[in-house]
Amino acid sequence: MLIFKVLQSSSGNEEALLPAPQNISILSTNMKHFLTWSPVTVPGETVRYSIEFQGEYERDYANEIWIPISECSLITVTQCNVTEDISATVPYNLRVRANLGSRSSKWSTLKVLFNRITTFLTPPVMEVSTDGYHLLVKLEDLGPTFQFHIFYWRKGQENHAASVVHLDTMEAGAEYCVKAQTYVEAINRSSNFSQAQCVRGLPASLLFASASMVSFVGFVVGVLTLPFLAWKMSQTFQYSCCPVVVLPDTLVISLSSLLFLGCCIFTGRKRLSE
Repeated sequence: MLIFKVLQSSSGNEEALLPAPQNISILSTNMKHFLTWSPVTVPGETVRYSIEFQGEYERDYANEIWIPISECSLITVTQCNVTEDISATVPYNLRVRANLGSRSSKWSTLKVLFNRITTFLTPPVMEVSTDGYHLLVKLEDLGPTFQFHIFYWRKGQENHAASVVHLDTMEAGAEYCVKAQTYVEAINRSSNFSQAQCVRGLPASLLFASASMVSFVGFVVGVLTLPFLAWKMSQTFQYSCCPVVVLPDTLVISLSSLLFLGCCIFTGRKRLSE
């Protein structure tokens, strides 16, 4: 009977323990790090997961403590963004366990320590265009930690590619090509180059016609605007030299009042003469 009770208790503890998450790995692209794992399935129940990390300092100088990640505590999805916690270029260990009410699983850890220096860097999305004699390159914004190396060359002369971002002037009608790569100083790594994109500058005749059209439009606008500006300046000058003063109501005399006053003065003088 005693043996039976011991075996029964042992069996009950095993049933209370959830299966541990499997296939733990980190997906890291462009310095964004996500811990992923396979789901723990319990029919009719929602299993939650919690994650902890251990950096080089915690492992070597802080008695191998583990630090919980608050954003990855009791979550229901099977991945979590741990980018903010992977803040140094040193080896990190991470672990995850399943939770269901008062039941939990054992911790499952990474098989290999993760270092952000191994992140996969992608070439930047790039858009190349021309504006007159200028070559314009627009790159996607990957964040403040990213820099870009840009190379351009005249098509057929890739061996003479230059890394200057601003090309003063394009040769009219010539075709230029551009490629770029991502660089992260924190890990001193670069991505592969993007696929080269080539654009052709406008022929000299079209550029001359465009410049002539712009000049003509500017001339027409100037001709139409100058008279108005001259009138406006004359009004301003006239006001500054001879400002219009509005008399107060007490000094304004109407024509009828002026005639009445003149009549009274004339009558008074006539009586005095008599």
